[in-house]
Amino acid sequence: MALLDKQLTEAWQALRVQRVPDPNELVEVRIRNLRGIRDLTVPFDYPVSVLAGPNGCGKSTVLFACACAYRVPDRNPRDFTPATLFPNFAGGGTDFQDTQEKTEIELHYLDRGERVSMLWRRGKSWNRSYMGRKKGKQPERKLYLRTLANLTSPSEVRSILRLSQNPLETQVVTEDMLILAHRVLPYRYSNLIKITAQSKDLLFAELARGEESNASYSEFHMSAGERAILRISMDLSNLRDALVLIDEIEAGLHPYTQQRAMLEFQRIALRNNLQIIVASHSPVVLESVPEEGRLFLDREEETGYVSLAPPHRDIIQKALYGQSRDQLSILCEDDIAEGILLGFMDVLNVKLGLRHDDFKIGRDTGKTEFASHVKILCKFEKMSNFIFILDGDAKDMETKLESIASKHGQSANVLFLPGNGSPEQWIWGTLKNSHSTYAEELGMPDLLQNINNIEKMVEGVVRQNKPVKVALSELAETTERNKTEIARIVGKIEAQNPNGEVRVFLAEFEERLKAWRQSSI
Repeated sequence: MALLDKQLTEAWQALRVQRVPDPNELVEVRIRNLRGIRDLTVPFDYPVSVLAGPNGCGKSTVLFACACAYRVPDRNPRDFTPATLFPNFAGGGTDFQDTQEKTEIELHYLDRGERVSMLWRRGKSWNRSYMGRKKGKQPERKLYLRTLANLTSPSEVRSILRLSQNPLETQVVTEDMLILAHRVLPYRYSNLIKITAQSKDLLFAELARGEESNASYSEFHMSAGERAILRISMDLSNLRDALVLIDEIEAGLHPYTQQRAMLEFQRIALRNNLQIIVASHSPVVLESVPEEGRLFLDREEETGYVSLAPPHRDIIQKALYGQSRDQLSILCEDDIAEGILLGFMDVLNVKLGLRHDDFKIGRDTGKTEFASHVKILCKFEKMSNFIFILDGDAKDMETKLESIASKHGQSANVLFLPGNGSPEQWIWGTLKNSHSTYAEELGMPDLLQNINNIEKMVEGVVRQNKPVKVALSELAETTERNKTEIARIVGKIEAQNPNGEVRVFLAEFEERLKAWRQSSI
């Protein structure tokens, strides 16, 4: 495991077990009739969450709704309210105005360890309700909201340039405020000054000796990524027990820097008891938090409704968020199916001149989930790089999957493993029927006797739909191999001398592989 991956895993484990006394955290937000969101509930199950999804699915709306959760000390009470963050245009007597609907933002928290709720509702104006809680009041907590922007807006540049026309205040940015920046950015600062006038401020940096750069420079000469990381590092360094909301966290950052930044965000969340929610399109940012921290939003094409999608399987996520276009994805149901396919590919790779990095096999997905996989891949036009391989007992799914794909003007590459039952049943039957061949391959001269003994042992002991799986597990222990290894051995041997259903499957599989390779040239 790479060092950075190991550090991320350690941060995940630490954040999962951390539990401060009387915690303050935003548990869940529900949004109704706001910016095209009809009814959406988003839970926050991990201290650092990443909101992902296509443009227009509501990521920024969720962030701003979360910003309405708390009364923020030392800030104007109106700064973080729906009226400010979701303003309406009334039209001034014209026909141009935002549509008024029954809009609600429902928030659920732990406030000093006690679960409480609050509701923002828009009528003629926005009002708060404490959902039947007598003498209820809005929880108080520090809040940091940042939408990343570059110094490219002419009005922003002009306003900052006017700093020189006013008396300036200077503040030295201390070393402890740059811990995050020094761990993320590839260079160190010997000096960083923030100059301020009339509520506007500008950073002025000086690099440490030995850096290949000019002696000093202002934010006008910083990259967007450098500016963002410096600002965030300064803002978060002394922030304690706060909610942190950042939009488009990856803007201007190299993928490695994105991963370093997410590691440091999780470390500072642990140190300073922060809850961090970021919005991102980056696969690197997504993979920098565990599965429970990945929140995928999706907008239905037919209805326009936004929903929270189940966490994507790794292979689906890579296809949607950055997988190389010249890699083939093969999706099957479980580890036994994967083992069989790897055995088949051991033979086909040589025959077709494929490399193991030309394809990726994904698994751990039930057959009922394949319909949603086809739908999301069609939406992003990724179907041409996918082959779906279901177990032999799932042939009734073919028509449904092809129908979903055809509605999007695409086709589904669907194949079914040999046999009419589970992969374990096919393997077990193959071992039994060709026991002399596999006795030598598995180093078990008495293979048939072992198979018969195991069948007698499991008969009547396990549920009717599980005996073959249990039997294969017993055989694997006897051979000192795991089930996937046995599946791969069977797949490879059967592919070398195919007959019957194996021959039919391999012919179709080979045809799909050739078609994919031709399309990727």
